[in-house]
Amino acid sequence: MEDYLQGCRAALQESRPLHVVLGNESCDLDSMVSALALAFYLMKTNEAEEVFIPVLNIKRSELPLRGDNVFFLQKVHIPETSLIFRDEIDLHALHQAGQLTLILVDHHVLPKSDTALKDAVTEVLDHRPIEQKHCPPCQVAVELVGSCATLVTERILQGAPEILDRQTATLLHGTIILDCVNMDPKIGKATLKDKKYVEKLEALFPDLPQRNEIFDSLQKAKFDVSGLTTEQMLRKDQKTIYRQGTRVAVSAIYMDLEICGVLERSQSPPLDLTPLLSTHPNLQAYFQGNTQVSRKKLLPLLHEALSAYLDSMHIPTGQPETGSVSREQGDKDLDRAGDSLISGLSQDEEDPPLPPTPVNSLVDECPLDRGLPKLSAEAIFEKCCQISLSQATAASSSNK
Repeated sequence: MEDYLQGCRAALQESRPLHVVLGNESCDLDSMVSALALAFYLMKTNEAEEVFIPVLNIKRSELPLRGDNVFFLQKVHIPETSLIFRDEIDLHALHQAGQLTLILVDHHVLPKSDTALKDAVTEVLDHRPIEQKHCPPCQVAVELVGSCATLVTERILQGAPEILDRQTATLLHGTIILDCVNMDPKIGKATLKDKKYVEKLEALFPDLPQRNEIFDSLQKAKFDVSGLTTEQMLRKDQKTIYRQGTRVAVSAIYMDLEICGVLERSQSPPLDLTPLLSTHPNLQAYFQGNTQVSRKKLLPLLHEALSAYLDSMHIPTGQPETGSVSREQGDKDLDRAGDSLISGLSQDEEDPPLPPTPVNSLVDECPLDRGLPKLSAEAIFEKCCQISLSQATAASSSNK
């Protein structure tokens, strides 16, 4: 598989017709593995010198959002650099040049942005109910099974079982098990065909990982967000809908928010918080009774709470680090960022000499707390004279 994928990247540099096997826009594990395995099978079994390449239907930068994909690729020793992503190939340009043939796997409806590619679709392999209105006019194979990888496995074992290697079998086997929730009969997602081809793969390759082992590893990797930024977490499982020019995005965050509790329980310093009503169920606002606690004093409390939360998170055994920054390096960066924020705010909140800081700025101490400045009648008279003199001077200068 790895040698085949390297050859696909080389084929992109040539000006020749391409058969692209394209997964769906979510690029979940089933979509990715189905595209890789089906393209591999088509390439190995075609007698002409045609090129079949799998394309992952996301940008390369979005791969870290699919933790189970990253984990499984590393487990079977397929480097991410050998994969081809949607932002690395111009399908529309290929189609306009008459050099594109599309095979859709794990979906059969193209998004509006790809409507122009509909004429290039020659085959569909999917496992969801078909939408006749939007389905391309081509060869369509749809069967309602738990995993599209099951249908790809069937195609390979019925067409050319000799090309199936352990690496590809491992990908297909693990994907079916994850999609079918470890073949649990209580869940009821696995069909007879799913069970049949999992057993066939296990018979052909007895050293495949145990079902419980691979399911637990993939499940943990799928929901692990320890290596993601805030933006990546919001985009990880984002669902978007469109209606009359309006776009609405819904995201899910897979973590417990414990900061509110830390603030409410704080006695050093005591914040005297009173919860306020919020129109948003996942947003908590407070009235801070103790206004003497500034941001400068609050930040160390939040920093400590966040560090404790991160320390409580554990990366699953065998789970690779996602992204290019290690957990240790990330913690160091967080510490430096927090320290710089605290020191920065400390400087900003020092009482400036003039003008005096307003009472409502939540600084540690308002200058007026020490009483009004002492003023004499003579000092006020002198100040008024200075003002009058400066105004007279300015008026004289403007008349010249």
